[in-house]
Amino acid sequence: MVALTLWRIITLSFDTTDLFVDEAQYWLWSRHLAFGYYSKPPMIAWIIRAMAEVTGSNGIFALRVCGPLFHLGTGLVLIQVSKRLFDRSVAAWTGLTYVTLPGVALSSVFFSTDVILLFFLSIALWAYLVLTEKPSVPVAIVFGLSVGAAFLSKYAILFLLPGAVVCLVCLPKARLSWRDLCIAIAVAAAASLPNLWWNLNNQMITVTHTETIAHWSDMKLRLSSGLEFFGAQFGVVGPIVFAALLVALYQALKEGGDWRTQLLLLLSIPVIGLICLQATVAKAYANWAVAAYVAGMPLAVYTLRNAWPQGLRWSLLLNGTVSVLVALSPVFAHEISAAAGPTVMDRYIGRSELSRDAARLAQGLSLKDIVSDDRDILADMFFTLRGGGFGLYSRVGTGAPKSYYDQMFAVPKGLNEPVQFVSSVPSPAPPDRYCRLRPGDPRRGLIAARRSTPTRPTCPA
Repeated sequence: MVALTLWRIITLSFDTTDLFVDEAQYWLWSRHLAFGYYSKPPMIAWIIRAMAEVTGSNGIFALRVCGPLFHLGTGLVLIQVSKRLFDRSVAAWTGLTYVTLPGVALSSVFFSTDVILLFFLSIALWAYLVLTEKPSVPVAIVFGLSVGAAFLSKYAILFLLPGAVVCLVCLPKARLSWRDLCIAIAVAAAASLPNLWWNLNNQMITVTHTETIAHWSDMKLRLSSGLEFFGAQFGVVGPIVFAALLVALYQALKEGGDWRTQLLLLLSIPVIGLICLQATVAKAYANWAVAAYVAGMPLAVYTLRNAWPQGLRWSLLLNGTVSVLVALSPVFAHEISAAAGPTVMDRYIGRSELSRDAARLAQGLSLKDIVSDDRDILADMFFTLRGGGFGLYSRVGTGAPKSYYDQMFAVPKGLNEPVQFVSSVPSPAPPDRYCRLRPGDPRRGLIAARRSTPTRPTCPA
């Protein structure tokens, strides 16, 4: 575990990619600390800011190194979880299996809210198991704090509620004392309250955004989407690990199982089922079920150890190989793109070059402000052009804000001087006070900026 983490940190120091749009947005949030933001709760911004203060750096490495460090922490906590439920063998394999998951490998390279959610959920599961063995006020406080911190990391924690309630009601050995349960609920509510208050004071904009990306307004039966999401889970945690979870479910339905496997099933399988349903009737991304895999890891390892011990080694070999290669991919991102054509790595290169092109052209025309109608472009400009002296603004359309930039950085009404205008797609001619800069390849837009030759803008005299 430690060796793989060090490998990830070393390769990150040779990273050649730009921040992805979400990462750049999280970085900007960290410069403006708050109890909530347009699309996510605030924990990731707080973590990035804390790392910047500790390291004295606002660079890409300081942001992304959080990923492997937090995943190492999660793996270590899951070892303790597995020791309490099973034995040292299952515990060791659980830690190794977790840190080599394909989804963990990817989020060790490109930082996301999932990383922090998994860390706090693992602590919550550990504290919960301790409380099932012996009542404790301090541990109940830790349980409540970790649940609250998980809520402040990503609202996906809510998908765990149905299974958690069933555990408390139906599994006698999984019940907590009323005192500890009340303390934990009170502490979790107190920790979550600032974000809830922020949402109430910001027109519940995070809820509105969540409804939009989930396509709840366009609900209809899409069996292919549900199957696609289900199939994607074999890639998120690896085919052997996910198959082991399905075997565990089958065995429980057939034979019942003991309270430990029932507990882990209730804290994992319902999450996957709920998101499968979401994908079937609306939309869901492959990583939306990550909350299932904190309890799912000990369960998968325990099932494999009993049903197919060699599967643990084959899974480690397969997922470990993927982990090593994924860690290398940002180091050779440009070579991969040049050799293989359009790949997933194209999403992470070319962004900063476009921002610098816009800055150079604006400076050549003595323009102080840059405006864009594209969230992807604005995300990188705020990061790449930081400290450059430019005013950066979003050209807002009609209706509610469609991004954090629309919400917080709309073009000021009093701004009447010519500005540099940047767009990644063909759009109507801007007003006279705008200049034009658009990447030359409209088929791939921003991502192809490193190959494009932007046209020199013309501004009104």
